[in-house]
Amino acid sequence: MTQTILYARVSTAYQNIAHQTAQAQAAGFTIDHVVSDHGVSGVSTRLAERPEGKRLFDLLRSGDVLVVRWVDRLGRNYEDVTDTIREFMRRGVIIKTVINGLTFDGATTDAMQAAVRDALIAFMAATAQAQAEATKEAQRAGIAAAKGDETRYRGKKPSYSRATFKIVQNRLSLGDGTSAIARATGLTRQTVLRIRDKPKDAEAALAKWGM
Repeated sequence: MTQTILYARVSTAYQNIAHQTAQAQAAGFTIDHVVSDHGVSGVSTRLAERPEGKRLFDLLRSGDVLVVRWVDRLGRNYEDVTDTIREFMRRGVIIKTVINGLTFDGATTDAMQAAVRDALIAFMAATAQAQAEATKEAQRAGIAAAKGDETRYRGKKPSYSRATFKIVQNRLSLGDGTSAIARATGLTRQTVLRIRDKPKDAEAALAKWGM
């Protein structure tokens, strides 16, 4: 009997399993089982080396569906993500993402369809690595600025926390409207629009203030 398993990784205080599960259910998934790793960095630890990641490899069988919030849950970098997805596809596992609603299935025998699928895997994995690197760079810049000159003007302090920033990004990725997000988070619509239109600047502002 096939099963649908949600794999969730929680590495920070503002992430939680319940939120990731609710996102998956809101996207239309019926989850049979949740496998989650807590306090594990996706940047430094391969999926197969994470405590529950190892169990995930043992649980999944041909025909099963693996649901993840996005492809960055599956590895540390471009090579790691692509290798993991291809390994699961070789086992007959179908991978689906909550964000963007992507499906990666190794069952196709059509060469052109397989080429398009593999190109999409490569693109999404590269995007995940680029975002992770941008976040690390913004954090390093913020730390360096704080250590180098505490008195230097850092601009207006953001009206949002890092947790709220992530919530806004998550809800935007699910297609929620800016007005609805503003009401839910207590932010102004203008702030939500700034986060939507200039996410790197919004995250850099948090880093400058050590948030």
